[in-house]
Amino acid sequence: MEETRFRAVKAYENQPFLKGASARGLRILAEYLEPESRFEELRIKDTVVIFGSSRILPRDVADERLQAATASGDERELAKATKQVEMSRYYEDTRTVAFRLTQWSKALEGTDRRFVICSGGGPGIMEAANRGASEAKGENIGLNISIPFEQNENPYITHRLAFEFHYFFMRKYWFAYMAKVFIIMPGGFGTLDEFCEILTLIQTQKIKKKVCIVLYGTSFWDQVLHLDALVDGGTISPEDLDLFHRSDDVEDCYSYVTKWVAENLLSPEEAKAIAPE
Repeated sequence: MEETRFRAVKAYENQPFLKGASARGLRILAEYLEPESRFEELRIKDTVVIFGSSRILPRDVADERLQAATASGDERELAKATKQVEMSRYYEDTRTVAFRLTQWSKALEGTDRRFVICSGGGPGIMEAANRGASEAKGENIGLNISIPFEQNENPYITHRLAFEFHYFFMRKYWFAYMAKVFIIMPGGFGTLDEFCEILTLIQTQKIKKKVCIVLYGTSFWDQVLHLDALVDGGTISPEDLDLFHRSDDVEDCYSYVTKWVAENLLSPEEAKAIAPE
């Protein structure tokens, strides 16, 4: 006799349910548990997070656009392309910083992967961070987010460490939870949001661990942020401005981060093992 009995779908295989409002809690929990399992499997202990704009171009691409704009004679396009070449400096600086920090971290002894480069997984500064780490033959992380534009996964992320988040707050959790160092490159609303949220979590002692923060790009950030006005207005304390270090070149950024980590997070033996001769 032919079997015609209806077979119910298991709850964890019921796609309409899993994608519906009733299962939102399960989806949020999955964005905590699934990354945690991969980080444990691949022995990722902590990260160096690099934030920055998705719109900043590599130098060679920016140069090509400048040549095309010059040939076109369009003054508006020429001005735009000229600014893109200027800003491409931060792509190349990010790439170099990520490369050098990855080489440095690989010299640490032990089985766990320490101070792994982590970005938001998209193009621009995020791509530069993953690219530099990849060129140093290091594991690197991309915490991507599903949004309608700009945020395609870049090709330099270590495949097993490429993540796709739906919830911004879960993505931010993994940025904050894993990081020992934050490097804030020039960026837009998203970068400002990430920078200010990390500062707020430290200021309010929701982040209690020692964290290094570098605000990179003096000329850019001096135009965007006038934080002394917050001190003058009494809305922050003067010492709150000491929560981060300002930097404007690769050597200063690299030296500050590695020295800070050696003094605050490494044992004397570990620090000695990676100190330059």
